[in-house]
Amino acid sequence: MSDPFDERDAFSPAASRWIRWAAARIAVLVLFLVIGVVALLMVTEGPRWNPAGPVRARLSVASALSAPPAEGFARAEEPRAFVFPHDHGPHPEFRTEWWYWTGNLATASGRHFGFQLTFFRTALAPKAPPRESAWATNQVYMAHFALTDTRSERFRAWARTSRGALDLAGATTEPLRVWVGDWEARAEGPGPLPIRLRAGEEDVSLEVSLDSTKPPVLQGDHGLSRKGPEPGNASYYYSLTRMPVRGVLRVRGERLDVEGLAWMDREWSTSALGSDLAGWDWFALHLDDGRDLMFYQLRRKDGRAAPWSAGVLVDARGGTRPLAADDVRVEPRGTWRSQRTGIGYPSGWRLTDLRGGLRLEIEPRLADQELDVGARYWEGAVQAHGLEGTRTVLGTGYVELVGYDDRLPATKR
Repeated sequence: MSDPFDERDAFSPAASRWIRWAAARIAVLVLFLVIGVVALLMVTEGPRWNPAGPVRARLSVASALSAPPAEGFARAEEPRAFVFPHDHGPHPEFRTEWWYWTGNLATASGRHFGFQLTFFRTALAPKAPPRESAWATNQVYMAHFALTDTRSERFRAWARTSRGALDLAGATTEPLRVWVGDWEARAEGPGPLPIRLRAGEEDVSLEVSLDSTKPPVLQGDHGLSRKGPEPGNASYYYSLTRMPVRGVLRVRGERLDVEGLAWMDREWSTSALGSDLAGWDWFALHLDDGRDLMFYQLRRKDGRAAPWSAGVLVDARGGTRPLAADDVRVEPRGTWRSQRTGIGYPSGWRLTDLRGGLRLEIEPRLADQELDVGARYWEGAVQAHGLEGTRTVLGTGYVELVGYDDRLPATKR
């Protein structure tokens, strides 16, 4: 299999209507940054670092959605040629970026697990402070790790935050590596693929190797994902939609060999979310015929779906068909309310590709896959079944639900 990262030019564009989606994720990263700064204050006075310590700041996602764009950072203003492997590494001239993996795994006997491992980088200022201290940095890193154990009906999630100094956290291009403490994504050889993900907390650990069977999907206009009509209100964004996974899980003392499929999102920008949006519902599915489907529905504060909702359907060979807001209908089929936080989320969906004829029923593997790691959101493993004409279609994937916590008190515990 050829390495898709060896290409030196941009691939053909995917959807032409990618509006505001990247801004939404960047806005929630601003929220994570606020929480992360609180955690960093705990380690500012010395080398003590407690990455496993819980962060109990309780901020709604909506409180961060209207953050104004920062001055002094680079802006995504026009399409650019993507250069790999360079663009897999950090872009510190931009304020925010992330490396985002989700996936479904199974043992040889069919026992199912879902995982999320995400690394966020945010710059506190455009330039590093002029200090001699080895602790000085303008970069903050945060990571989220979550595991769904379907058979045991158990979902667990953790977060870590640290500064980009003293090797506590960081990102490099060659070799490709992103880390917060001993949670890391690291290239296994001189090239960026295959890449090894490693994370562990308490009695759970993940160590898996990922490759890619399809080239990167450059979202929007040759990888420029616009957020609105203003110049620079955009991001650079690509995805690896189908990544075979193989490795080891350790759960409560049990060692399990697993394999499956993962999805990766990569994005960097300096921008903010429009004030009329409250959150989003994001769907990423691996279909059993080799296709991959992604669709995000942006929600306005009045509850209506925003017309900037969009997505993409990737065929088995990597070709793409954009999905506009009026191409797809998403219908929640039920609700679930967290006993831990009191937040209510949709649970179960019907997704219809009105132009292509694909109809899917999507169900969460577990109702409770809510992350309560400072910011509260639901992100979990799902399974899908449906029809395209008379042909049965099955799938697995992940769903992310953000912005359902606005009416909650600022603190819970």
